[in-house]
Parts: sequence; structure tokens; C-alpha cells
Amino acid sequence: MAAIETNALTKRFGDVLAVDELDLTVREGEIFGFLGPNGAGKSTTINMLLDFHRPSSGSATVLGFDAQEEIAEIRKRVGVLPEGLELYDRITAREHLELCVEMKDAADEPMDVLERVGLSEEADRKAGGFSTGMSQRLALGMALVGDPDLIILDEPSSGLDPNGIQHMRELLRDEAADGTTVFFSSHILSEVEAVCDRVGIMSKGELVTVDTIDNLRERSGDAGEVELTVETVPDDLGLQVMDDVSDVEVDGDEIRAYCRNGTAKMNVIRHVDRTTTITNVVATETSLEELFNKYTGGGRDGLDEDARELAEDRKHPQEVAR
Repeated sequence: MAAIETNALTKRFGDVLAVDELDLTVREGEIFGFLGPNGAGKSTTINMLLDFHRPSSGSATVLGFDAQEEIAEIRKRVGVLPEGLELYDRITAREHLELCVEMKDAADEPMDVLERVGLSEEADRKAGGFSTGMSQRLALGMALVGDPDLIILDEPSSGLDPNGIQHMRELLRDEAADGTTVFFSSHILSEVEAVCDRVGIMSKGELVTVDTIDNLRERSGDAGEVELTVETVPDDLGLQVMDDVSDVEVDGDEIRAYCRNGTAKMNVIRHVDRTTTITNVVATETSLEELFNKYTGGGRDGLDEDARELAEDRKHPQEVAR
């Protein structure tokens, strides 16, 4: 059973097509990153999964339950951290957790939850005095109450400092290791890259692609680069004609080759090593930010030509998800 499955899920607001026939499958137990520029349809999709917006057409199931007809069953089993959640200024962190435990009829100990999110020392402090990062930690703790089977997080890193982001990353990995599915959207692409099993990228209401980050690199035709420092640069490198090498740059004693896959990087190193002495090697992978820009045209409205080609060449999302 899929944790989340949508079929031709569509939402219109008047003349605005916010989500366009979304077909998406999120597997049980995976950490799934849901990405896209502002206005791409991410939050609208999450709101339809939780029945805060009714779809114009199409369907969605969450944990096997219909997202329109069985929403009460879904909410029992799902923890949610919405973007911009407003806390109650006049009650403490402990009281927020006690309220969540009561509402979910859960067995959690509020102090245990606060310990998990790093707020045990602030348990009896009123939330009105919390920083943005502290408020986000408390909201994450509230989402964890009841040992949910699925956690849906909309911009969970908002307001967190680097230590808070690292703590959240570890917590999400622990949840996934216990079988919980984690579905989250974020603008912090380095964080998504560090923790997600797969990502889906939205642009103008459409799902442009779904895959692992490694597969996205391969499909984009850009796996990264290898930079070699050499004693002397040969007159005829011969790298330009090598398979899966897209470009080569030479600057002084440095040779930089842009490669379409990891095998090409190794071939470049071996080839150069046969013709000169290599004194240093630096290999880098295409970042998720670079992939994101390729698939969304740099986050601008609409897709550029490269992004359109990638979108047209992609497999059907349902096929990729299987």
C-alpha cells in the first residue's frame, strides 16, 4: 500500500490552475521531498491531501484512505506541521503538547516529546516568548504526537539555525527507520538532498519529475565535474572526444571536465594520468539546486527549453514510482 497516492488530482481557483492532473505515489517508509518554486502547487497539494481544499477533479488516498471520504481516519494517523502554524501565546510548550495528546487520545508523555525536539528546558515557558526556531521545534513536536504513520511537513526548517536543522534531519531519519513515511516540502534544497530517498519537482502546477537524486543527475545528462591539478597540461588532452564528457576547461595547471555519469569521471582521471602527473583530484556531483534549476527553468514562471526537454523525456511519474 502506498502512503500517498494521487490520480489526476486537479485544483482550480477560478481561472487559476493550481494543480494540474497530479499523479504521484509516495512509498511507505520513505522520506520524500516535494519541491517547486513559489506558486508551483505544493501547499495546495498538501491541503488537498488533508481535505483543507477539495479537488476540482481527480482523487487522492492517504495511508489507503480516501482523502475526501475518510479524512477522520487519515487525521488519526497523520502528523502535520503546516507552514506558518500559529501557537497559543499564553500557554506553555508543555501545555501545547498536553493539548495535542488529549486531542489525539495518545499515550505520549509531553516531556519526552519536548526532549526529542530539544525543548525540555523550555517546557514551562509560554510560547509567546519563543523565537521562530523554538516555535518550529514545538510545532514539530506536536506533529510527532501519537506515533503517526505519516508525517507531512510544509517548510519544516523555517526559522531553524544550523544545529536545529541537523537535529531535525536526525529526527526524521529516526522516524523513517521506524517505518514512518515522511513527506515534506522545503526551500532549503541542501537539506532535502541530505535526507530524502526521492524527490518530486513541481512547476506551474505540474509534476515535472519524480526520482532519486542520483537518477535525476543521470537523466539530466550532468553528473557533475572532476577537477584535476597536473604538473603539465598535455598539448592534446583528447578529453573532448571521450564518451559522456560534455565539456572541458583548462586554466593554468587545472583541468576541469564536466561529465554525464560517474564512470566518465573515472575514465577522465585514468586518461589524464596516462599522459601527465596528477597532483590533486576534486570530484563534485551536480547539486540538487542545479537539478532543480534545470527542471524548473531556474524557478521562473514556465519552463525554459532545457527544462521542457527534460520534462518531455521523463518517464510517467507512476512508472518511476513503482
